Amino acid sequence: MRDILKKEYRENKEKIIKRLEEFKDLPRKEYIYEYIFCLLTPQSNAKKCWQAVEEIKKLDKIDKDLIISIIRTKTRFHNNKSKFIIEALKNWINVEKRLIDERDIIKLRNWLAENVMGYGLKEASHFLRNIGKSENKIAILDRHILKNLMDLDVINEDKIRNKNNYFNFEQRFISFSSEIGIPLDHLDLLFWSKENGEIFK
Repeated sequence: MRDILKKEYRENKEKIIKRLEEFKDLPRKEYIYEYIFCLLTPQSNAKKCWQAVEEIKKLDKIDKDLIISIIRTKTRFHNNKSKFIIEALKNWINVEKRLIDERDIIKLRNWLAENVMGYGLKEASHFLRNIGKSENKIAILDRHILKNLMDLDVINEDKIRNKNNYFNFEQRFISFSSEIGIPLDHLDLLFWSKENGEIFK
């Protein structure tokens, strides 16, 4: 199984590196859209969520009804997520400041998970990865990653039960990444592409 994974990595390495470079090169003015995107993705199709973000970008003003009309058919739990977006946008100035001031990526991720309505550790990690700041130190433990980690016997269940459970699985993922010689951020995109057929975000 691990030999197959290494082979798949060799075949996809250039595409993965290119995608991660695109995240790092993202203009700061685009960060806010990744911030919104990561509020929409839980239990939803990532590509449809990005379509919603593209529509939100075109709005002259942001209000709850307009957001609901856009995300209703593109994401689950659209009522809750519309509230999260409104609150998150109010909080953006604080988030932007923290992105500049906090150099410790783990502290930054944990702060986002605690202070952004609609974010947990997974969503905060996803946002930071998508703006090129994850540094191979934080994991996006979504169902695709958990399934692959279980298949590889890195973890023994595919459910995150609490924060400590998340940290434990994250450390196991980091250790596995080191052991197999594939950077954490690269493994994340490799696992996602295995499940979805493409390297997206």
